[in-house]
Amino acid sequence: MFYRYSAKDLTLKKISLKETAYVMAGVIFVFSCLGAYLHNSAFNKGAHYAIEHMPLEEKMMIITNAQDSSFSKEKLVKMLKELNVRFPHIVMAQAIIESGHFQSNIFRANHNLFGMKQAKMRCTTAKGTNLAHAYYDNWKESVYDYAFFQSRYLHDLKTEEQYLEYLDKNYAESADYDLAIKRVIENENLLDLFE
Repeated sequence: MFYRYSAKDLTLKKISLKETAYVMAGVIFVFSCLGAYLHNSAFNKGAHYAIEHMPLEEKMMIITNAQDSSFSKEKLVKMLKELNVRFPHIVMAQAIIESGHFQSNIFRANHNLFGMKQAKMRCTTAKGTNLAHAYYDNWKESVYDYAFFQSRYLHDLKTEEQYLEYLDKNYAESADYDLAIKRVIENENLLDLFE
């Protein structure tokens, strides 16, 4: 059980199970970001040493990711399902819109499926900024970054309408983004991909 100290009345109060879950999720998130940062720092300082002393499973993951970095719509659908991304049909529609059906310069040069800017206040997989947008080593990293974004900012949204409303007001630079997403979902039959 966790307790919160109240400086006002100098007491310890029990934290509810729901609050405990949020705290634990936050702790796990912070440690995973810190672990990724430390891993990347160690990797960048002594890549040869880091790979040499890495467990076999992690070496296999690096090789697998390096070999399987080609993009396809089917691979994106599979990854969204594997990551258990909320409202995957909406996220897929965003990828189609933001990448210009996977043909835009931002997607080709930056491997950025979602037109995302580099995050400054949350965990990110972006390597920096190019063409005024975040860039990644491969398209999968942009999907992971979107999942981090979704986890950080959209976790409280319960319905598709709330999700679309948030995207329309806070994500998009163009007007009626929510309507554009709905059109793409319908025109591309995206609901069928995630049944």
